[in-house]
Amino acid sequence: MANIPNITRRRLLIAIAAAPLLGPAMGRAQQARPATRAIPSSGEAVPLVGLGSWITFNVGHDRVARDARAEVMRAFFQAGGRLIDSSPMYGSAQEVIGYGLKKFGRPADLFAADKVWISDGEAGRAQMEASRRLWGIPRFDLMQVHNLLVWQAHLPTLFAMKAAGQLRYVGITTSHGRRHGDLAQIMASQPIDFVQLTYNLVDREVEQRLLPLARERGIAVIVNRPFQQGSLIRRLERHPLPPWAAEIDCSSWAQFALKFIISHPAVTCAIPATTRVDHVLENTGAATGRLPDQAMRARMAAVVARL
Repeated sequence: MANIPNITRRRLLIAIAAAPLLGPAMGRAQQARPATRAIPSSGEAVPLVGLGSWITFNVGHDRVARDARAEVMRAFFQAGGRLIDSSPMYGSAQEVIGYGLKKFGRPADLFAADKVWISDGEAGRAQMEASRRLWGIPRFDLMQVHNLLVWQAHLPTLFAMKAAGQLRYVGITTSHGRRHGDLAQIMASQPIDFVQLTYNLVDREVEQRLLPLARERGIAVIVNRPFQQGSLIRRLERHPLPPWAAEIDCSSWAQFALKFIISHPAVTCAIPATTRVDHVLENTGAATGRLPDQAMRARMAAVVARL
């Protein structure tokens, strides 16, 4: 390297340093496509791991941060990802997603999921149109009522938009356990296509009622907060990964946690959020290889409960 200009030398050093991290992971992403599961109402298959944007994509107008999130999106799509989820509640996340889609080109198979989050039912259409413009897409694939906010007003609007071809699927979300009773009532009475809820190795209440109800009613399930906003992974990483995790092709605690979630037959897609390319590849990698059966899932939950 003695005769290489300084700026070129620095670039080479950065590339060499990144190679052990990104090279093998990207190679695996290119070799193995993520497993999919069908949306019950249509039969359309979506990959078991998507991409969330809560907190991580709320970077305002910071160009460096925007470019970094765009790289996360590019790696996600290259690894076979499709579903990206956002909300007007997430600050600048929608605009940052739009920036990434414009920078690298919108994939033909993008599955765009967003939410309506406004207490005035009559203002819902205007908010959704503003969200669509921020993404820079012709229409959303999935529109969800965020945290059940005035759902009685918003759902009829979403059903009418679906009938008019202005969106493809209708859903409703919650990230609060105290609303599970209300969510179950809506799932049992409304012809929604998707429900989004919290589920992970620690938060398992939905196994009792909501996940079985989703299967019974033919409702797709998107799982949010799979890592408890990172606190679960930080807790687990203080301990070594069990050697038997190799039996389900796990190489990290993040994949361990995701494989537990996406192996539940009612779950359609989990949406971990991240700011890093290596993490998005690790996450999408959880949808490749073997998934745990019921006995292995019980073993996984038991080991986490002891840690």
